[in-house]
Amino acid sequence: MRKILYTLVFIFSINQLKAQSLEKMTWFNEPEQWAIKNNSLVMQVTPKSDYWRISHYGFTVDDAPFYYSNYGGEFEAKVKLTGAYKARFDQMGLMIRTDHENYIKTGVEFVDGKFNVSTVVTHTKSDWSVTTLKEVPAFIWIKVVRRLDALEIFYSLDDKTYLMVRNAPLKDNAPVQVGLMAACPDGDGFEAKFEHFSVKHLPDQRRLEWLKEHQ
Repeated sequence: MRKILYTLVFIFSINQLKAQSLEKMTWFNEPEQWAIKNNSLVMQVTPKSDYWRISHYGFTVDDAPFYYSNYGGEFEAKVKLTGAYKARFDQMGLMIRTDHENYIKTGVEFVDGKFNVSTVVTHTKSDWSVTTLKEVPAFIWIKVVRRLDALEIFYSLDDKTYLMVRNAPLKDNAPVQVGLMAACPDGDGFEAKFEHFSVKHLPDQRRLEWLKEHQ
């Protein structure tokens, strides 16, 4: 019985790894140049592309590269980001998306010569928050944790110590697209490299509480 259980766990783990394979993900707004090597994605970000809805600027755009898979329930996603940022608003990171009116994108954004951990939360209209970094790191890690009806957002310079920058609302118990986003609103494109992308399933918190109460 124990051997059967171990076998089932092993098969489940393999399937989880396959589900996170970059080769099995889907493009929305596929860029002209991109490649996958050693489980890393490198793209030339499409010039004059972005994700934004209405507020402050008065326009709506939904045309930047996004490479994603579908996930339900609660999860943790993280990725290592390295970008050859050039122009104002060059950006790359994670995006969690329900549809064109509901999404959260978070990562690095290059603004006025400074590196920022940037988050845009869009529910019909977009907002924007930034945390300016004191140093210019060679790379940065971004992690998001979906719990209940919210998304917690963290960054790290070493994949060990993570600092929380935001807790944003996200409809619970609804499937979402989770993946890698980059945009270049002002410039002519730049190279963006995504490494060690992973999505880890988390047991549903409400269910765990129910099971605990009904042992």
